[in-house]
Amino acid sequence: MAQLHHMFYHYSELPFSTRALFAGTFLVLGIGYLFAMLHVYNSHAGRDGQPGISIEDLAIAYSGSKDDSRLEAALKGPMSEMLPVDEKLLIGAWVRGGAKQDIYDSQIAPLIEKRCVICHDGSNPHIANLDAFKHLSSFAELDTGANIFTLVRVSHIHLFGMTFIFFIVGWMFSHAFVQPVWLKASVIAAPFGAILLDIASWYLTKLNTAFAWIVLASGAVMGACFAYMWVVSMYQIWFPRFSRETEVPRVSLL
Repeated sequence: MAQLHHMFYHYSELPFSTRALFAGTFLVLGIGYLFAMLHVYNSHAGRDGQPGISIEDLAIAYSGSKDDSRLEAALKGPMSEMLPVDEKLLIGAWVRGGAKQDIYDSQIAPLIEKRCVICHDGSNPHIANLDAFKHLSSFAELDTGANIFTLVRVSHIHLFGMTFIFFIVGWMFSHAFVQPVWLKASVIAAPFGAILLDIASWYLTKLNTAFAWIVLASGAVMGACFAYMWVVSMYQIWFPRFSRETEVPRVSLL
């Protein structure tokens, strides 16, 4: 049976109640992270008119589309399931025909009232207001991606939220036995660097779409580190392989 040094407490040395606390926290955070990934996929996939998520989808999300209006980009991406194909084509034709009010009144307004206004009625400041011609027509302009104020709002939420998540996960993972120790430290630290790169690349993608690759890479690093810490920790919480009684001398972690 492997022995532990006493420079940290392994899960097997913690009370059962503490291990249950850690396991419950890991379980809920894991489910939450999964739903977050599904939300990211749903928000960005299909913006380029193709199924699935791609670098082009990420570039369009942050820098905009050279071919579509904001309304068309939304109907291809996050709102693609909200309307049937024929209605999306009708709205697209209206946009490309100059977004005229008479056609809006006769053909577009009934669709928006039926499909969209239940959510886009102006009651939520974070959701586009589509309840009148003047509001909808503003989305018929060329898509320029997320604006700076939206990015700033999402950035501070992302910075605080992801930092708290990876602090909690990293702190619990610090009780795992992983060698070499530099690997363990790297898995704990890497997500924090990835968070900063991820957010910085949102702004940089507006200047150069090549930075969309950094958005993808930083997200992959965060996801991989989270998955590694989750699997290793959940396994070692319930299936410890270490002696809890043997006194082991201190050893260097470097």
